[in-house]
Amino acid sequence: MKRILFFLFIGFSACGFAQSNINDLLAAGIDDAEQYTNDYLAPTLEASIYSLGGSWYNTADAKPLGGFEISVVGNLSFFGNKDDKKSFVLNTADYQNLQFTDGSTSKTVSTALGDIQGVQVFVEDETGLVRADFELPSGLAAEDINFIPSGFLQASVGLIKGTEVKARFLPKIETDDVSLSLFGVGIQHEFTKHLPADKMLPVAISAVIGYTQLNGEYDFTSTSVVDGSNQRLDTKLKTWNFQAVVSTRLPIINFYGGLGYLSGTSETDVLGTYVVTSGPFQTTYNDPFSVSADASGVIANVGTKLKLGFFRLNADYSLGEFNRLTVGVNFGFR
Repeated sequence: MKRILFFLFIGFSACGFAQSNINDLLAAGIDDAEQYTNDYLAPTLEASIYSLGGSWYNTADAKPLGGFEISVVGNLSFFGNKDDKKSFVLNTADYQNLQFTDGSTSKTVSTALGDIQGVQVFVEDETGLVRADFELPSGLAAEDINFIPSGFLQASVGLIKGTEVKARFLPKIETDDVSLSLFGVGIQHEFTKHLPADKMLPVAISAVIGYTQLNGEYDFTSTSVVDGSNQRLDTKLKTWNFQAVVSTRLPIINFYGGLGYLSGTSETDVLGTYVVTSGPFQTTYNDPFSVSADASGVIANVGTKLKLGFFRLNADYSLGEFNRLTVGVNFGFR
């Protein structure tokens, strides 16, 4: 369960890549393993960027000096309708050694989000006498999972007129196998605070900028996936969010929406010693390769917020390359 939660959180496929396929991929040679893994993981890492990069606000009405709010925020980024993100075309002409068992030269195969199973490949030496056969991994959809979740704590504090600073974090989660932490900083400025009759206006308008970084490490040496030592994945995921926000100013129930731009990068290092013991490329690799991905695009969201004294509850839906549902439970003053 810890392994599944870790890979879901940072966008890996628990059922494929980490559990049983690193040795198989490295048996195809370091270049083929790196190229395939990048194509396989990229859409999942993109979905994680969209899952983590948003949810910076639940109103455009900036808090006054000394006002604060503490929130528990949960997100789900959906990919069930993203067929183009759940598969990619593998052309053997782009690989040095990887070949399809059925003789095909190209075939649609699963990404870490997909559900294509049973694709058999092999590698062999020039003589054809030394050969290794294996099956390409499927993805999260094969386990009936069609979303990437994320969650964190977030705090907001009002400063000078119209300005509010924000911070988000996930306290470090550390077990024998998994280490996860998240932090972020943001700022919101309400332009309507500068108008003479701002308190009489029915709406507030503001701008938000937010930065988020996730650090994650998963040690799978003890799972004996391959011979070797200190085998682990180290991930750093960074996002920037820029949005214009508008919201109503009602006593209890309010509505808000935003339009902006999100961008992010992810870098995952496959670290440790890996000893390939089958196929024509039996060798030892140290820190064999890295997997990178980036994502950017326009995002828009609409939501509502219920305020009952110091208790607040909000929910919104965001449209983008990956749509996202956000729910927040908030406790605040002023």
